[in-house]
Amino acid sequence: MKKKIYLLAATIVLTFAAFSSQAAAIANNNLNRGAVAATTTKQKQARMEEIKARVAGIKAMDKSQLSREYRKELRAELKSDRQEARMMSGGIYLSAGAIIIIILLLILIL
Repeated sequence: MKKKIYLLAATIVLTFAAFSSQAAAIANNNLNRGAVAATTTKQKQARMEEIKARVAGIKAMDKSQLSREYRKELRAELKSDRQEARMMSGGIYLSAGAIIIIILLLILIL
């Protein structure tokens, strides 16, 4: 029975470890986090206000007349702004895979 549990746990861990497509994005985020950590709170607040103003401007736009490429650029800009705002706000974010692994490890230990 223990062998089956260990085999299942190893399979799940290896399955989640195989997804390395996020590696480049994580390396990019680490570089940005260093830049964010070097800023002061006043600079962070000012940048957050800039991001909020830009998001409000994008939401107020009439996107029906825009070209496909420009809409794509707007989505990419919103995504990068969202990531930057998350980095500035701090906090710890766990993925679903990390939570499952933690739960499995706790079950195996206890």
